[in-house]
Amino acid sequence: MLEKVFKLRENGTDVKTEVIAGITTFMTMAYILAVNPSIMSAAGMDSGAVFTATALAALLGTVLMAVFANYPFALAPGMGLNAYFAYTVVGVYGYSWKVALTAVFAEGIIFIILSATNVREAIFNAIPKNLKAAVSVGIGLFIAFIGLQNAKIVIGGSTLLQLYSLDNYNAANGVKATFHDVGITVLLAIIGILITGILVIRNIKGNILWGILITWLLGIGCQFAGIYVPNPDVGFYSLLPDFSNGLSIPSIAPVFAKLDFHSMFSLNFIVVVFAFLFVDMFDTIGTLIGVSSKANMLDEDGKLPHIKGALMADAVATTAGAVLGTSTTTTFVESASGVTEGGRTGLTAVTTAILFGLSLFLSPIFLAIPSFATAPALVIVGFYMLTNVVNIDFSDVSEAIPCYICIGAMPFFYSISEGISMGVITYVVLNLLTGKAKEKKISALMYVLAVLFVLKYIFL
Repeated sequence: MLEKVFKLRENGTDVKTEVIAGITTFMTMAYILAVNPSIMSAAGMDSGAVFTATALAALLGTVLMAVFANYPFALAPGMGLNAYFAYTVVGVYGYSWKVALTAVFAEGIIFIILSATNVREAIFNAIPKNLKAAVSVGIGLFIAFIGLQNAKIVIGGSTLLQLYSLDNYNAANGVKATFHDVGITVLLAIIGILITGILVIRNIKGNILWGILITWLLGIGCQFAGIYVPNPDVGFYSLLPDFSNGLSIPSIAPVFAKLDFHSMFSLNFIVVVFAFLFVDMFDTIGTLIGVSSKANMLDEDGKLPHIKGALMADAVATTAGAVLGTSTTTTFVESASGVTEGGRTGLTAVTTAILFGLSLFLSPIFLAIPSFATAPALVIVGFYMLTNVVNIDFSDVSEAIPCYICIGAMPFFYSISEGISMGVITYVVLNLLTGKAKEKKISALMYVLAVLFVLKYIFL
């Protein structure tokens, strides 16, 4: 039955591979179950209710991806967009969180229309092959950078970014951490990267998942030995699951269907909707380009065969997520970890979705997985994505320079969408001014995108 539904043999995979890939994707994404409620609570929302909404939105969106497109991509409320929701829309603009949810809902409706009318598909297909490869490489650097930050290997400092040291960490964060909280976790993350690298080199099945689990278990061992000492004051908690509150599911009632349409027609509201729309659209397109490129899912013309279904899943999930009570639900770049494990079909996505469902009952286990344990997975997956650089034609400098800018912009600007913006603008401008535009047969849509991106930087 699974073979018939997901076409496993046709996609060169099997049930075991898909399940392991789905578990791996979930393990690298599970942090959102802890982080999203924390961020959204800053907007005045009930954190327990947001936890439930986050899990349900991820479950629904990821199942939709499997049903609509049979792809191994997972969805959940996106990082960055949730911060914009809480700290800018609510914190700076002064809107209530109910109005902010309405903006996300409106964005989702617009996305459904755009997906149904092939606009988002056309944008995906308009991006040149070399730039698609560059997006994959840029995402690789971006998620490796996220992993290094999550592990505190890279920290802020006088040089903007620097290698971890205890004194610099305390100075940058204004805390009094010690080796027994932050210090040992940095060391464990480095050990985890080496362990995961060894497992990859030795071609051990499920190497990335094993890397996460082994790193976490090493941390638990350090906690029992007294080497790691939880220090909640500086954000370092017990690595053991906490079942003190049982296995009850927090009520979603405080945030469910709490939309407020009274401010819909104000200029600021339209700006907010557009901001959500822009970031979500190009983060999603960038993720689909990057992950599908690495999985060799693109056809000979650089197109993703079932992209309309994938985009529609993303759009419907965003709309439903707003009703459930959470910020924009989007395709997660961490899906690359499952693809790296061999995931190729919707069975990977269904496995991830089931785990999000189980997380409602077993939240203490999943919330206990520390960021230093998932960091090695992100760093190694970043390496896999980086290998796509060989598919960029560096002999054509008019292609290579925009790709280089696109790659650099993603980690430096901390945004997939900004990398795409910079890549598209420089691709069009450089080829236009050097007389290569006709030779490259740049599509009209690329010109439109370049103009829109420039206008975004001017007015937003």
